[in-house]
Amino acid sequence: MVSTSADPTAQNVGSCNMAEAALDLPILDEDPYSLDNLSNPYPFLSRLRAEGPAAWLSRYGVPAFGRDAEVREILEDYRTFISGAGVGSVNIHHNPPLRKPGILEVDPPLHTRMRSAMDGVITPRRLRPRRKDFSTYAKTVIDEILSTDDGEFDAARLSEQYVLRVFGDAVGIPREGRAENLLVQGAANFATFGPQNEIAKRWIDESAGTYDWVLANCAREVLDPSGMGAQLWEFADSGEITPEEATLLVRALLSAGLDTTIFAITNTLNTLARHPEQYARIHADPRSVRFAIDESFRLESPFYAFYRTTSEDTVLSGIELPAETKVLVFPGSANRDESKWGDDADVYRFDRDSSGHLTFGMGIHQCVGQPISRMEMDAFLSAFVTRIARLEATGPTQPLVHTTLQSYATVPLKAHAA
Repeated sequence: MVSTSADPTAQNVGSCNMAEAALDLPILDEDPYSLDNLSNPYPFLSRLRAEGPAAWLSRYGVPAFGRDAEVREILEDYRTFISGAGVGSVNIHHNPPLRKPGILEVDPPLHTRMRSAMDGVITPRRLRPRRKDFSTYAKTVIDEILSTDDGEFDAARLSEQYVLRVFGDAVGIPREGRAENLLVQGAANFATFGPQNEIAKRWIDESAGTYDWVLANCAREVLDPSGMGAQLWEFADSGEITPEEATLLVRALLSAGLDTTIFAITNTLNTLARHPEQYARIHADPRSVRFAIDESFRLESPFYAFYRTTSEDTVLSGIELPAETKVLVFPGSANRDESKWGDDADVYRFDRDSSGHLTFGMGIHQCVGQPISRMEMDAFLSAFVTRIARLEATGPTQPLVHTTLQSYATVPLKAHAA
């Protein structure tokens, strides 16, 4: 957990021609990347939505969008709001990126080719046989909890243990070194999506050396031939992608199905423990776990914020946005927009239809790892709610302080066997 305050020196990421447009927007002087707001973002996000379709963040010189309608349109309109200039605060068309952009930061036609390869690997036919391995290891980690005298565990550590094993095996990377390299490298990668304040720099500094380890273990000769990583290399063999792109896609696959899935499981267990009456209903009908997962995705999105860039002059909800303007979107805020989800949008209710949430994005850049992430979560939580009759919070949580990711560093819980 990072327990430091944000750098007081803000990084102005907005386009210089946005000064006039700022006059037409409500101005928010507070910092969404402060320690307080990152530790508990929902009061700030509520204030952002209350300002209107967008607000001008004076500290960073960007328009910020927190309502469902505008965030949804930005994510769906990939031609106007591009990813190729970087999904972080820096326009990589004009400033060299820290590392080679992957599938998240490219636009068609390159994105189309890379996405086609990923979609060819993450198919129901290829994923279905992996469900058994996910379920088997889920039962193993649950047995470990129930074998202790008190049934106490940390949901954050449990989620890491489960996902590192099942997803790492599915990709086909070596087991040795996963825990030491994948977690901090993933956090460092996502830390490039926001301003490079003290918090982001801390995550990046802690990852020293891990990027090289990840790339080395995405190479064809290292990967298990039966894993999804090796299957991506088949597209390089056929000439549909280049060898360099194959390496980047294996790296992207690790990001798509690892960090955010760990945080999603952690968030879900934390939420269920704090809603015992709803947990009891899910335990009574384990088939409802998929609805519980979607509602958790909606209520506590693992993603806090990221950027798009306008490719041309455009107007969104009456707001004039010149070309090459960085826009900041908060999907977790859109997921709690009262105009979309009703007056109880900040309440967990697993029987709500949460299928329209924006946690995975929308349009062509919608999370490519969504199917496998859902399978990991469903396999684990289906086993969990079947075996565990009651879930109890035993102490306060500690937030995971990160500029892009939203979860918990520690969630102390106690499981009571069925």
